[in-house]
Amino acid sequence: MSILLSVTGFDPSRWTEALLAAAPDETIVLRPASAADDSIDYAVVWKQPPGVLSNLPNLRAVFSLGAGVDHILRDKTLPDVPILRIVADDLTARMSEYVVWRVLDHHRRGMTYRAQQAVRIWNERRQPAASEIEVGILGLGELGRDAAEKLKALGFRVAGWSRRPKSIEGVECFDGDTGLDAILSRADILVVLLPLTPDTTGMINDGFLSKLKRETPLGTPSLINAGRGGLQKDSAILRALNDGRLMEASLDVFEREPLASDSPLWRHPRVFVTPHAAASSDPAALAPIIMAQIAAHRRGESLHNIVDRSAGY
Repeated sequence: MSILLSVTGFDPSRWTEALLAAAPDETIVLRPASAADDSIDYAVVWKQPPGVLSNLPNLRAVFSLGAGVDHILRDKTLPDVPILRIVADDLTARMSEYVVWRVLDHHRRGMTYRAQQAVRIWNERRQPAASEIEVGILGLGELGRDAAEKLKALGFRVAGWSRRPKSIEGVECFDGDTGLDAILSRADILVVLLPLTPDTTGMINDGFLSKLKRETPLGTPSLINAGRGGLQKDSAILRALNDGRLMEASLDVFEREPLASDSPLWRHPRVFVTPHAAASSDPAALAPIIMAQIAAHRRGESLHNIVDRSAGY
């Protein structure tokens, strides 16, 4: 039997090497050998070509190479087999590093001081303590929970929101539509780590941004989106920055990627752009986790981190 590695957008060689390093006796193929390849029993994918998984009669499970699975679910020809999202300490740590970095940069007025440096202005700005700032986190899965713990340790007040009720010690948790409105109205810095689902697509729009807190110790709220680009409307974020509803934004994801060279977001003085790099998947760290799951499943053990297709995550 063999494992299909199907990716688009990058060279798969590092993943092939890492998967084989973790399980030298396995066979990794980059495409099915025939229209109905019965030798493939597992697939490891990132933005797989539509239809590539639809006619593999012995396929038992599909593994995502990243935390999100919307790239898999877009394929309407998917077979009825489990889809697994990756949960790994390395991926979680990378996302928390990004979130803490961007929260601290907004909190410590990094954009303001970089602008002052460019024109040689020596002007100390009032700096509120972390305890004066409430960070709201949308999405309390593995990534959101870890980020909340790390921000709490730095002294920030942290609140979180999820579609379903969650509980995290020391974090005020909200859920549902009324809970979302509540957290938007109180967050000084808003961090978005939600999956992309039919319910969340385009949610960061004019109406959403109009529900933000009007005044914070830093001026107006700042937005950090490290979830999915499909969550936001880029034009709505620009309008909120220009009319003062948002003070600053750190954006790692965009409606269309790569971000077009003529996008105003590149040039906006209060926007920080990164190229979907908040939590890059490291083959050396993630391949052993995937291959261990496959080996365990071959032995008859249960799979972990199975996606709820109806929920989209």
